Amino acid sequence: MAPMPDPLASPRACWLAERARRDGQLPALRCEGEELTFGALATRVARTAARLRALGLGRGDRLAVLMDSSTRLVEIAHAAQWAGLVLVPVNTRLTAAEVETILANADPALVAYDVALADRVPAALRSVAVPDELDQVATAGPLDPIALDPDSVFTILYTSGTTGRAKGAMLTHLNHAASAAASRANLGLQSSDRWLVTLPLHHVGGLSVLFRSVLDGVPVTLHRSFDAARVRQAIGEGGVTLASLVTTTLGRLLDSLEDSACPGTLRAVLVGGGPVPGELIARAWSRGVPALPTYGLTEAASQVTTSTPPSARRLGEGAGFPIPGTAVRIVDADRDGVGEIAVRGPTVMAGYFRDPEATRRTLRDGWLHTGDLGRIDAEGELVVADRRSDLIVSGGENVYPAEVEAVLLAHPAVLEAGVFGEPDPEWGQRVCAAVVLRAGARADAQALHAFGAERLARFKVPRSITVLDSLPRTTSGKLQRHKLAERSSVTAS
Repeated sequence: MAPMPDPLASPRACWLAERARRDGQLPALRCEGEELTFGALATRVARTAARLRALGLGRGDRLAVLMDSSTRLVEIAHAAQWAGLVLVPVNTRLTAAEVETILANADPALVAYDVALADRVPAALRSVAVPDELDQVATAGPLDPIALDPDSVFTILYTSGTTGRAKGAMLTHLNHAASAAASRANLGLQSSDRWLVTLPLHHVGGLSVLFRSVLDGVPVTLHRSFDAARVRQAIGEGGVTLASLVTTTLGRLLDSLEDSACPGTLRAVLVGGGPVPGELIARAWSRGVPALPTYGLTEAASQVTTSTPPSARRLGEGAGFPIPGTAVRIVDADRDGVGEIAVRGPTVMAGYFRDPEATRRTLRDGWLHTGDLGRIDAEGELVVADRRSDLIVSGGENVYPAEVEAVLLAHPAVLEAGVFGEPDPEWGQRVCAAVVLRAGARADAQALHAFGAERLARFKVPRSITVLDSLPRTTSGKLQRHKLAERSSVTAS
């Protein structure tokens, strides 16, 4: 096993086709009891690409995918590149209304979906069920892979903004290849390596490992969702050496170990999805789990900084050092050195799909302005002070208050709404809300919770809702979310 020739130097070959040509006999994927070599996976992908072409999709067309992690989703993701399509993964935890909003912006030529998720696909869109309808598409044979344009958009990944409106980050083939190359340079490559993926493939953290495995020739063990017992088995018996987790899932893995050490030959566990407590990192290392805090975002194709083993074991506040090829600086720092985190490098997105205004605000003078606050410590390590000023990170999922507030304000009894996060021992943060009711209107917390649950993904629904007489605001009328918890008076979960 060896990485392919630098995809940044000669990037026109389809990644899976090239890997299958070089190492077709090597293991590629283990998922739900099925194992495939790179050659077998490529054979399936060529057939899937042919079916997509037979359905009328051509180079540059957008293919939206509403599917949970599975072998079939892996095939479709690679088939998108094989056929020259733009892949648009959609979060399967979203409600039908949220999915419709994203698809209205993405305007895909086709939506491929799990049969169980059919009720979330707008009837007006052209769609195909997987595997039922897709496997019935007649073709003339497998499709030959299309040569890549490295600067063309490969994926559009939707991430909510501070306005609450989802924005599609356009990542090119070059962005994803650069991310894989930086990870390889950062972690090294060993012949025994195997990645474990428990993150969903609609998240950049999961999808980037899928592409990384092909570019590096490293097999992947893919789990449909996180289960601590299965993760322990994959590590102890399945040969996993590398994994990506979020704070919540790392904690659950450590809980499942009790007082024993983690079995197997793990050499690195990347931990992201929000701030990682130093106590958790210390606990992980004491159990034989080499946890490395990271900082990343969708707009930079996953990782921006990653801790080294020595820096992780110092148990400071750091989220690591810039990955190779990436530069990080702090803009408009205050007297404590805290300012906006800006990122530059080949992993930075091409922009937001059909949103030139948001693109102009975010990409300025060659730098990605993240909106996150942080500082650089004396060792040169990034310390993240806040994940965007009002962002709530719950169980690795980003929740933007404005989006939840907009839903609560749609209730006829609600005059004002403020959403904020509170610390939670399991999820890192939990979503909470405070509302002011209209004069003469009546609505209790349970009714407002039910109203939100009908319109929001479960992880976005406030766990508690407080009814107040007024919300704290500045003299200019700006909501002061950080003061809301102090004024809670009536709470219901």
